[in-house]
Amino acid sequence: MILPRNALALACAIIAAPLAAHGFAVRDLKLGHPWSRETGPGQTVGGGFLTVTNSGKQDDILLSATAPVARQVQIHTVSIEGGIMRMREVKGGLPIPAGTTVALKPGGYHLMLIGLKAPLKQGTLIPAELRFKRAGKVRIQFKVEAISYGGPGGDHAQH
Repeated sequence: MILPRNALALACAIIAAPLAAHGFAVRDLKLGHPWSRETGPGQTVGGGFLTVTNSGKQDDILLSATAPVARQVQIHTVSIEGGIMRMREVKGGLPIPAGTTVALKPGGYHLMLIGLKAPLKQGTLIPAELRFKRAGKVRIQFKVEAISYGGPGGDHAQH
């Protein structure tokens, strides 16, 4: 089948846009570049990272997340106590204030994938669902990157 030139260009743009952008949106929230790192055999935890931009006039809260690759997903924060890095579950959800961007990244807020059912393989996509207090549920996909990946525009040495 031969398509007119404009139809072919439109089809290519529709296919390429989600791959290039790798972002998602729900109401006033934009979820940018969800990603994870590959894991090794026998590793039972992984991380989920992304940015959440609230372009609305009302605050929101990331309440929870689920992913079929893990037994459970928790929202975590990282702190240094007595020179020791500690991760703790965020109780009550992660605030997403109006007019701001909250980064979930290594060394800070992140999603902890607990009880992985299989290793996360570089180049694959992990389906997940995030639940926000105001915006509701949104389905996303984490792109699994190399173990050395530091995030979009990030330093590959920070791990």
